[in-house]
Amino acid sequence: MNKDAKIYIAGHRGLVGSAIWKNFQNKGYSNLIGRTFEELDLMNQQAVADFFEQEKPEYVVLAAAKVGGIIANNTYRGQFIYENLQIQNNVIHQSYVHGIKKLLFLGSTCIYPKQAPQPMPENCLLTDTLEYTNEPYAIAKIAGLKMCESYNLQYGTNFISVMPTNLYGPNDNFNLETSHVLPAMVRKIHLSKCLLENNWDAIRADLNRRPVEGVDGHSAKEKVFKILRKYGIQIIDNSVILDLWGTGKPMREFLWSEDMADACVFLMENRNFEDVKAECKGEVVNTHINIGTGKEISIKQLSEVIQKEIGFQGSISFDSTKPDGTMRKLTDPSKLHRLGWKHNIELEEGIKMMYEHYLKG
Repeated sequence: MNKDAKIYIAGHRGLVGSAIWKNFQNKGYSNLIGRTFEELDLMNQQAVADFFEQEKPEYVVLAAAKVGGIIANNTYRGQFIYENLQIQNNVIHQSYVHGIKKLLFLGSTCIYPKQAPQPMPENCLLTDTLEYTNEPYAIAKIAGLKMCESYNLQYGTNFISVMPTNLYGPNDNFNLETSHVLPAMVRKIHLSKCLLENNWDAIRADLNRRPVEGVDGHSAKEKVFKILRKYGIQIIDNSVILDLWGTGKPMREFLWSEDMADACVFLMENRNFEDVKAECKGEVVNTHINIGTGKEISIKQLSEVIQKEIGFQGSISFDSTKPDGTMRKLTDPSKLHRLGWKHNIELEEGIKMMYEHYLKG
């Protein structure tokens, strides 16, 4: 890849896309382009076609997606499958039509079966049923992966797919209605600490930056208490208790988003579909590459690490009547390791940096 090559990053303001944009810039790439949703609706087929015709990018990173945590995935099932399929179909197809040199498609480890072997190798895809709570999102991502693979085989395109594990980092989503587990936990524990310390200035400042279901820092205390209780934060016997969903037993793997970005740029620079195809024996399948740490932690242990970092002196409990999701989702990153890439940021360091980023707003 030439440093002045035109690279379109779809979803360049999100957690994933912004990290990839920054990594490209740090490596000296000077011709990056992106569009906000207001500038380009990726679900609009004609708009995407017009964009590719006008801009003529040489490389594409497809990081745009409708994403969310277990609550959002299970609640907005129709939106998750429809919007992701629309975005993927439009961007991948126009990349083929306009002869893109290489496309990188970002999926998710939720593509793997609920009862997948642990750690999860790439070849366990489509060997069993999916986790129900995020099945629509997973099916959309599987479709995107297979679309890339199928276009490569039929049309000779150079589309590669990666499956990152659970990500966290700068520009993460802290919206309690839609966020993933780690950023949601950071915010809930921060608000719990503020409530325990009776620091209403901090609570109101937090809600002004990121209102929750229309409740902001100017709302009456009764409304603030009500919304905090809805998300598990409440005062009981002069102490603050944070109630989190599930049993706390599920194991999860977490990767700092800037590490993920570094892996993506590494693969854009060093890996082509023909390389992956050459490694297949027989049918060309499972050509995607996992991106992860190969390390896991229980949700309960994660809450304890965050609690220690934030300094919350109250209690954390778990509501076992709420769903846990898949019990384990550990990636097997050995394929990526063999190519010469490994992560740099360990979880404790990442949580510290994430909280510092959160406080800066």
